Amino acid sequence: MAEAKKEVLRPTDDEAIRLGKTLLRAARHAALSVLEPGSGWPLASRVSVATDCAGRPLILVSELSAHTGGLLEDERCALLLGETGKGDPLAHPRMTLKCRARKVAQGTDDHAAIAQRFLARHPKAALYADFTDFSYFRLEPEEASLNGGFGKAYRLAGDDLMSDAAVAHDLERTGPGAVAHMNADHRDAIALYAKHFAGIAEPLDWAMTGIDPDGFDLMAGDRAARVFFPEPLVAAGQMRDRLVEMAITARAASEI
Repeated sequence: MAEAKKEVLRPTDDEAIRLGKTLLRAARHAALSVLEPGSGWPLASRVSVATDCAGRPLILVSELSAHTGGLLEDERCALLLGETGKGDPLAHPRMTLKCRARKVAQGTDDHAAIAQRFLARHPKAALYADFTDFSYFRLEPEEASLNGGFGKAYRLAGDDLMSDAAVAHDLERTGPGAVAHMNADHRDAIALYAKHFAGIAEPLDWAMTGIDPDGFDLMAGDRAARVFFPEPLVAAGQMRDRLVEMAITARAASEI
């Protein structure tokens, strides 16, 4: 009698989904794989990455590059996310997203919102973002393969990684103003968020780069951090109160 095949994948649970969202929201760069036009061979390249408010990856690429040609000819692509660290690189979490690439038309409100989020994450890209041969693409995740380390493999649906679409839509309008206000008037609170909720004790010059229904993103130079709300927002109007509550919690913890 043939031996039953061992199940490699673990059941997808809240912990796996949180790890997947962390890898996605915290990423600043990734490996993009497309099918090379003409040959059909897999072609990989490194790209800078941000996310829209709902969690979909955003890239800014030159139409002169081979991987952009691949995206225009066949919308199917894959994005590998995850940083290595000390020790065996295969022991660190990583995730591959299977996506469909959608080019974002210039001159639209959607283009403006995407540019704002991407350039907040990658301010140096402003030097070339408006060149005529550069375009933004939104990558629509269909499913993901998550490896949280040895023996921790999961398959996630694309929707597992997305934030509430209705709340995200409203935050696209109100979020940028809130981010600007936090960076202008509440840098002390942002530093407390990084220390208490992200666990980064180093006294870095943190700034907020984006808010979404699940939390917010911070940057200090090239260092990125992800902070999740205790519970996802169910309405955009909860954002201010949630930020205040978290600042009070973090400040109290710092005084102990």
